[in-house]
Amino acid sequence: MPAVASLASTTAAAITTYSIVSSAHPSCANCTCAATSIALHPRILSAAKKLPLTTLHKLTAFRVKAMAEIPSTPRLESNASLAGKKQALISLSDKRDLVLLGNGLHELGFTIISTGGTASSLESSGVPVTKVEELTHFPEMLDGRVKTLHPNVHGGILARRDQQHHMKALDDHGIGTFDVVVVNLYPFYEKVSSSSGISFEDAIENIDIGGPTMIRAAAKNHKDVLVVVDSNDYPALLEYLKGGQNDQEFRKWLAWKAFDHVASYDSAVSEWLWKQTSKDKFPPSLTVPLSLKSSLRYGENPHQKAAFYVDKSLEEVNGGGCATAIQHHGKEMSYNNYLDADAAWNCVCEFSKPTCVVVKHTNPCGVASRDDIIEAYRLAVKADPVSAFGGIVAFNVEVDEALAKDIREFRSPTDGETRMFYEIVVAPSYTKKGLEILRGKSKTLRILEATKNKRGKLSLRQVGGGWLAQEADDLTPEDIEFNVVSGKSPQENELSDAKFAWLCVKHVKSNAIVIAKNNCMLGMGSGQPNRLESLRIATKKAGDEIKGAALASDAFFPFAWNDAVEEACKSGVGVIAEPGGSIRDADAVDCCNKYGVSLVFTNVRHFRH
Repeated sequence: MPAVASLASTTAAAITTYSIVSSAHPSCANCTCAATSIALHPRILSAAKKLPLTTLHKLTAFRVKAMAEIPSTPRLESNASLAGKKQALISLSDKRDLVLLGNGLHELGFTIISTGGTASSLESSGVPVTKVEELTHFPEMLDGRVKTLHPNVHGGILARRDQQHHMKALDDHGIGTFDVVVVNLYPFYEKVSSSSGISFEDAIENIDIGGPTMIRAAAKNHKDVLVVVDSNDYPALLEYLKGGQNDQEFRKWLAWKAFDHVASYDSAVSEWLWKQTSKDKFPPSLTVPLSLKSSLRYGENPHQKAAFYVDKSLEEVNGGGCATAIQHHGKEMSYNNYLDADAAWNCVCEFSKPTCVVVKHTNPCGVASRDDIIEAYRLAVKADPVSAFGGIVAFNVEVDEALAKDIREFRSPTDGETRMFYEIVVAPSYTKKGLEILRGKSKTLRILEATKNKRGKLSLRQVGGGWLAQEADDLTPEDIEFNVVSGKSPQENELSDAKFAWLCVKHVKSNAIVIAKNNCMLGMGSGQPNRLESLRIATKKAGDEIKGAALASDAFFPFAWNDAVEEACKSGVGVIAEPGGSIRDADAVDCCNKYGVSLVFTNVRHFRH
């Protein structure tokens, strides 16, 4: 076994031999902490890769003989004696508040061990520091890939203080313990999500290895080691240490935060690498990292507790939407507020012309597009002023002083006296004066500034015991064809109205019917168990203005005669837009031909459950 003989020729090689055996058979190792940490020795990382698999298996049998022939490892000189000196290990990519931390630990009597740039920053700030290579007696190598992966580091982190054989093992090898480990990771997330882009090779080099290993080790041994991954926790850490506390709940909380930090980091690497290797939008396994934005007063109802989380997936970086909206004014957002605001914002962002959307209970009850945004606002409210009262109003253009005044003072079309009340106003931006005026409307009015949702994102929805995933419904009228199937073709303005109604109906809950004319919603019916009832609600709201209007249905009509299609034709609509695909499509065509109504098939369904 020449490979084994060369490995066992020196004391350091003996450590290597034990390490390989320990990694395969931890129970055979000299001590339990060695079984966890010794395989991290840098010589293992390079030597083991060069050995064939059969040789590695033979090493297990060789161990017994090697143990008898190799002298005990001489005691190493440690940078911190085992006689009670406290050590802190600091390795940071983000060096925010590093000096505060370093000075605080130094004043508390800690010997600070640090790596590369972190050590240099501490030195330049006058904080005494020992470089990690002085502890490991091994230089940083492989362009920084290997610097902390060493038993002198991980033995000091992982050793259990209440296990005598652990402490004896450290003493035998001259390894001091670490009481504090402060680490944050290479900025992988920031690098791969940067708008400037990054090469595949650069992204790989920004995957941290030593950092997560130290964090996980310290978190595992949190009973004896305080692990910190967030600079916001430095003051709490120092206060804890000053008081000489031994609060295990605080230690557990830091350990949880550490594992959560690494899990989120790994999920970003996994998500990014999947996108580099496959065009499939649905990977075999999916991890969604969520970050708590706020606790909510309650959920849909007061007896339900609730919270709001922001999706930190790479797909959502700069993805827009209400989750990252800025709230300029008003009461804190509620569970239902977020749902309604999201529905209003998603709908209004569909339109290219200046548009206003009014939403109540996630359904758009008023939509209007005009060159004059104030006119669009008034028409959107007029579509259903009863529902609009207490709803959410959204705009796809900046809210200036004139618009803000109208939102503040506009009276309900039902009586001309009651000032309209809203829960939320959401827009892409506000002028300084516009914001000031809106703030004066109500102390409770929530004013949100949001960015448009980017297209192509994955949509997730929870069901009991699982999640449904689908692509977002991003289709616009420009993406499809409106095929005329009736004898009468729609006029240009009628086709335009049909496209407007079709764009509205995709945001209405099924069964959904929208009636529109001149880029303005006149009425809609939603959420009914059958399409005929939705039609009747929509036609009632549209009233006399329905004559010559366009009607859009989110799905095909199962029946025509004496049903929804015939009722729509009798009501006076000029054009009907529906997906088609029913076995009774011919009946719908014949019915429309009888009443002189244009019928177009879109071949696209818009169910929204």
